[in-house]
Amino acid sequence: MFVAGFPAGAWGTNCYLVAPAAGEECVIVDPGHEAAQGVEDLIREHRLKPVAVLLTHGHIDHVASVVPVCGAQNVPAWIHPEDRYMMADPERALGRSLGRQLMGSITVGEPDDVRELTDGSVLELAGLRLTVDHAPGHTGGSVTFRTPSQNDIPPVLFSGDLLFAGSIGRTDLPGGDSAAIMRSLARVCLPLDDATVVLSGHGSQTTIGRERASNPYLRQAAESAGSAENTVAPRRGM
Repeated sequence: MFVAGFPAGAWGTNCYLVAPAAGEECVIVDPGHEAAQGVEDLIREHRLKPVAVLLTHGHIDHVASVVPVCGAQNVPAWIHPEDRYMMADPERALGRSLGRQLMGSITVGEPDDVRELTDGSVLELAGLRLTVDHAPGHTGGSVTFRTPSQNDIPPVLFSGDLLFAGSIGRTDLPGGDSAAIMRSLARVCLPLDDATVVLSGHGSQTTIGRERASNPYLRQAAESAGSAENTVAPRRGM
């Protein structure tokens, strides 16, 4: 599997282009703030042909470029129905006061073709097989995308703002739920093989094994089996 990515815009949100190999069809994961040019550059550099945009959740730092990217490539966007409203109304997703400060001149809205994700569904796109796991907590409609292991290639988890290297997504914005994110960590992340590569919405690449051993939130999820009694407030990600 071929993955090219870059941190986009003011919030450094990781945008990924994923394909079986360079020169083939690809999907685009989370084209956030000012990501359109970076997407175009990677498409040209690696001779890729996009077939879809996949969104891990609806916060503006992950979807700000979805309209221009989908329009330029004539592809659909996939998002969980609980977060769909955020594309057209990001202020509601962030809280009005914070939303006004962050929005600036960003143009918002839905692309022409929007398709909805469901928990446990398997997307067969661009020669890839991606399993969707609903993972609420950071937002109500947060999802992850995971690939199966193939031969000597480890599985990959596109975790959005569920799991970071050393941390997890914040839950203090509208729709956030600290108990729910701990349950999502336990249900979605803990069953995965230690070799699973984690490509998150912010920060550096990691593995499930590394996070299982050192991430205090994932360790807490394991110890509490989803209980929120002693949850520490998450720190990162919009």
